[in-house]
Amino acid sequence: MAYSIDFIRRAVAYKDEGHTFGQLREAFGIPDVTYYDWKEKLKNGHFNAKTKRERRRKIDKEALKQAVADNPDAFLREYAEQFDCTPTAVFYALESLGITRKKKPSPITKKAKPNALSIPRE
Repeated sequence: MAYSIDFIRRAVAYKDEGHTFGQLREAFGIPDVTYYDWKEKLKNGHFNAKTKRERRRKIDKEALKQAVADNPDAFLREYAEQFDCTPTAVFYALESLGITRKKKPSPITKKAKPNALSIPRE
């Protein structure tokens, strides 16, 4: 069960005011070990707000979009050489951008060539 930061600070402050572990357990419902753990984490700044950092990627998304716009018929391996990575990495980067590399083939109709067996005999 996760506790809010406010709850943790109140529980540690309550014990630090001079209350016993029995009173702490009764008031907040936490064991002695939890108190010591929370006190240490508060002292070390563990509960301070953490900012989410975005990972640095090898393939710049904007540069990849520009490369696809400049040369839409290039193979994945050509993009991979340009960005110094693998074609699989380019594939997943394109997928995350919502760019598909599949091309719709144009329908080709073939006329059957007559052969010796298909020519009607008279």
